[in-house]
Amino acid sequence: MRKVIQSRLGGPDVLDVVDVEIPEPGPTEVLVEVKAAGVNPVDWKMRTGGGLGDPPFSVGWDVSGVVAAVGPGVTRFGVGDQVFGMPRFPSEAGAYADYVTAPSRHLALKPSRLSHVQAAGLPLAGLTGWQALVSVARVAAGQRVLVPAAAGGVGHLAVQIAKARGAYVIGTASAPKHDFVRGLGADEVVDCRTVDVGSQVADVDVLLATVAGQIRELAGTLVPGGRIVALNGADAGAVRWAVENGLRADFMLVEPDRADLESLVLLVADGLLDVHIDTVLPLERVADAHHLGEQGRTTGKIVLSV
Repeated sequence: MRKVIQSRLGGPDVLDVVDVEIPEPGPTEVLVEVKAAGVNPVDWKMRTGGGLGDPPFSVGWDVSGVVAAVGPGVTRFGVGDQVFGMPRFPSEAGAYADYVTAPSRHLALKPSRLSHVQAAGLPLAGLTGWQALVSVARVAAGQRVLVPAAAGGVGHLAVQIAKARGAYVIGTASAPKHDFVRGLGADEVVDCRTVDVGSQVADVDVLLATVAGQIRELAGTLVPGGRIVALNGADAGAVRWAVENGLRADFMLVEPDRADLESLVLLVADGLLDVHIDTVLPLERVADAHHLGEQGRTTGKIVLSV
């Protein structure tokens, strides 16, 4: 089978498609024949230098496919089931491949309304949005939620999740993407390139800090007792600064979670959540996918078709 592996740290050119043996699922694991694999910013962050130890290793976590075999003790799935998920994160999963093994409880049945390509774009970004807004911030109806980079992978899903919770959603995006963000359900969209967002937005209950450097810039938009959820580890110092200045702030790292995946499935089934795909590339063009993603201009998700 094909698998993307890197033998050194560096740019997209370090990603090589090689032939390896098909893995065997261990106890409580399933073997998934991969149909599509999502691409996320964490993939190139790990590729260039952090989190998985010394090469060789394989990045990639988002996966959608068909169960090809089940290991001992698995009761959730059978051969032929269509599944999706984010196995093993933040440990190595190797989702850029023809086959991947995964703990069965890191997966859920694929929503019937989504193609494998769409489903592969949902797990990491969708779980991030759900866990930040629902598990950590406990967003409730009527609250005002600020989602910077609202047209991006996490952002476009977070807007929809917040709306499904009954929130008033303010998104930031460049002017050409305003119609897209409004189409997701955002109540307001602010041009982040030409406007000082911090001076234009106020009375925010929850700030979803999707990009490093946003906390100090946007903390002034919060109401007293407002909540900051930071999704970028580079903001650890800003989180401490926020707490020291009397704000409620947390840094959150997404986790595999069957129940949260199934909550996303319910939103999809109810027509409240959709996955926008910016670009689909074949597995052999994984370097191009990373190069495109690192430019930070995509609308929605980049996915590898396997």
